[in-house]
Amino acid sequence: MIRFEHVTKRYDDGTTAVDDLSFEVAEGELVTLVGPSGCGKTTTMMMVNRLVEPTSGRVLVDGRDISGVDPVALRRKIGYVIQQVGLFPHRTVLDNTATVPALLGWKKAAARARAAELLDLVGLDPAVYGSRYPAQLSGGQRQRVGVARALAADPPVLLMDEPFGAVDPVVRERLQNEFLALQATVRKTVLLVTHDIEEAVRMGDRMAVYGQGRIEQFDTPATVLGSPATPYVADFVGSDRGLKRLAVTPVTEADLDPAPRPAGDQGDAHVPLGTSLKDALAVLLQHDTGRLTVTGDDGRPLGVLTPAGVHRALRRASAPADPSSR
Repeated sequence: MIRFEHVTKRYDDGTTAVDDLSFEVAEGELVTLVGPSGCGKTTTMMMVNRLVEPTSGRVLVDGRDISGVDPVALRRKIGYVIQQVGLFPHRTVLDNTATVPALLGWKKAAARARAAELLDLVGLDPAVYGSRYPAQLSGGQRQRVGVARALAADPPVLLMDEPFGAVDPVVRERLQNEFLALQATVRKTVLLVTHDIEEAVRMGDRMAVYGQGRIEQFDTPATVLGSPATPYVADFVGSDRGLKRLAVTPVTEADLDPAPRPAGDQGDAHVPLGTSLKDALAVLLQHDTGRLTVTGDDGRPLGVLTPAGVHRALRRASAPADPSSR
């Protein structure tokens, strides 16, 4: 869906923001771009909607070189969410959300109906919030409106620049969870820029770790954390990368030991298959049995997770991903 082919961005003062960048984002994939300030990740993202033009190389969206596409028309087909949201203060929440459909020539009733649908999808009842103004919302609510506005015209591509960075940590985690649930439904092709390795790991199907203007490693979060490609990546993801991997590694049947006969009895600690190791370990540590029953969709026990099983799962997650499975 998005492809960079040997893209370089060099400014007039000689600064090279992006240097010979080549990578591809599959349709429906959420890729996080993570790295320190000034590494080129935001420049990369802004070249997708031509807010920044490359010095050389090509950027393609859905197989088409965007250098030949009218920038205004291109931007109206790409959702864009920024940290400070950028809502129009003099327009209601409903009218803010309907902005892009209105620019595309939708009839007013259709644009407002679509806006109401999207507000409901992001957890804001349009009957309650639609007539309010941005100043009457919390930071988290404004961020939800920003996401709804970006999705209103049903764009295939969504660009997100530090979208959850302006809210407190508790609200940020909730917004991340809500967006991941939303993405599971709408399956947009997403580039999400962040400087936070925890967010990059949590949100991305794959993540690109930036050095200075270059991608040092581009892989699944579990692989980046388990097998850093360079000393730079290892240092950037941190010495606690093994703990970070817990959040992106699900419990599978291969990680389980046979369940003892009493396992799964009422009151026994249990979690469903597919729970992250982080959440499973949190439950496991609250009990003295040293095991955690893991259940299937029907609620019946499939086996038990032990500390040894957690170790096996982390070893599994550190193996390089098979490219054919992406």
